[in-house]
Amino acid sequence: MREVPIRKLDLRGLSLSKGGYQRLLPRAEMDVDAAVLEIQPILHRVSKATEADLLDLCQEFDGVRPDSIRVPQAAIDNALATLSPEIRSALDEAIVRIQKVHQDQVRTETFTQVVEGGTVIQRWIPVDRVGLYVPGGRAVYPSSVIMNVVPAQIAKVPSIAVASPPQANNGGLPNQTILATCALLGITEVYAIGGAQAIAMFAYGVEGVCESADMVTGPGNIYVAAAKRALRGKIGIDSEAGPTEVAVLADETAIAGEVAADLISQAEHDVIAAAILVTDSEKLAQEVAAELTLRVAATKHSDRIFTALSGKQSAIVLVDSISQGVDVVNAYAAEHLELIVANPETTALSIRNAGAVFLGKFSPVSLGDYSAGSNHVLPTGGCACHSSGLSVQSFLRGLTFINYSESAFRDIAANVIILANAEDLPAHGEAMSARFEEDQTR
Repeated sequence: MREVPIRKLDLRGLSLSKGGYQRLLPRAEMDVDAAVLEIQPILHRVSKATEADLLDLCQEFDGVRPDSIRVPQAAIDNALATLSPEIRSALDEAIVRIQKVHQDQVRTETFTQVVEGGTVIQRWIPVDRVGLYVPGGRAVYPSSVIMNVVPAQIAKVPSIAVASPPQANNGGLPNQTILATCALLGITEVYAIGGAQAIAMFAYGVEGVCESADMVTGPGNIYVAAAKRALRGKIGIDSEAGPTEVAVLADETAIAGEVAADLISQAEHDVIAAAILVTDSEKLAQEVAAELTLRVAATKHSDRIFTALSGKQSAIVLVDSISQGVDVVNAYAAEHLELIVANPETTALSIRNAGAVFLGKFSPVSLGDYSAGSNHVLPTGGCACHSSGLSVQSFLRGLTFINYSESAFRDIAANVIILANAEDLPAHGEAMSARFEEDQTR
């Protein structure tokens, strides 16, 4: 049995700034800038592509040439008809819970009467069309179909399309469970294409195949992240998803086997997945390290998990107190943060930076990945310091409508002219004073 050589990082006795902790905490290395350069030829090809060109890209990168890029409706219907009743029931329940949570995120119109006769209204308008990306590499993610589609539907996006890589073992179609999940949600526009080429297809559109989208969301590999970075501005994006990560803040009340299982669950995703334990209990740290060795050897994807846990991006971090631990996890800004401490609700009040926070031993990340009702498309790589997870709001834009009567306009015009002249933009002021010229000609 191989001992898992997870890195140990001792921060006891230190009181650092946020930046100080960030410099010490491990992160996976992912050179998106280099990947952007690598995918430029793909983006160029797709910008001028026909369907035949897209099919060539599928053959080149996925090892299979679909019959067509658009998945026939019959194939989507068949996937649902042949779906295991047990899986269908689990997906149905997940959909209900995720719909319930996201329905409560809907924003309402705000009406502000600034002055008598002067109003400002903000309305939340969905984007016209979104392309939703669902990965299909080492694993397939029907759960990601739900996480992308449900908030877009609740936001009332008029046009929703899904892309997922073609599978050689499924005749060039995306994974059957992904197709079945699309059917459960009423999605009929599905494309068998993956990677940077899928993001580019949504950005540029391909005549006779797929209309361009206003926004693309969903997780993916480094090339998907690179395509999002390269095409941001042409399309809106949710985020550049990097390797998945979990941080567990735990004290002496935590059970080592449970903590180890949670770290392993995220390490299962990828060899560069990050798993961090932050604890003030040296005893727990030792017990978790021992449990990792036992459990990694016994689990299905042990080689992948071993690589992730022994990589520079994973660690057991010792701190003096849970208070210091809070500072550490706020600096790390994990995609997933678990609080397995004596009073998780109280500790949670001090958490500022995380994609999603899981409170107590009965709220593991795995629950959020599937059926908690929360969204699992979350910011990674420390981006939780400034970004949120996918939500209904992700697909809405706030449009402001300004309506001033003549009297309200006249009341404020002089102030606007003063400010325009102060900024040396006299034409701005003249656009105000022009409204008084009519008075002089009467």
